[in-house]
Amino acid sequence: MIQAYLYIAPSEGRGRGVYTRDALPADTIVEVSPVLVLSGEERKLLDQTLLHDYIFEWGEQKDKCCVAWGFVSMYNHRSPSNCEYFMDYAEEIIFVKTVVPIAAGEELTINYNGTAENKDPVWFEAIP
Repeated sequence: MIQAYLYIAPSEGRGRGVYTRDALPADTIVEVSPVLVLSGEERKLLDQTLLHDYIFEWGEQKDKCCVAWGFVSMYNHRSPSNCEYFMDYAEEIIFVKTVVPIAAGEELTINYNGTAENKDPVWFEAIP
């Protein structure tokens, strides 16, 4: 489920991103996305491709990965972010929820490290 008010548009300096046509209050679920779960061995192959930048670690042990359908892989990283994503391993879904009010026309972002406030560098920030 992708809400009708979401759309993909250019994000300055970051390719494309997910935006909202409507103002959104905090705690709004904006997307529920099924995922395709892949094994650790398959992840090694994906890590050699551009898909590496769009997959999520998956499972309690983080020993798998997944490809999320819908817009989930198009949300850009920001810390702090205005949305968070949550994984339901049993149902094989990821959902995205706002954590602060978001204005119409604003880009929705997630923190690739999990929680909105996590300040740890992500893989592309850690490269010298």
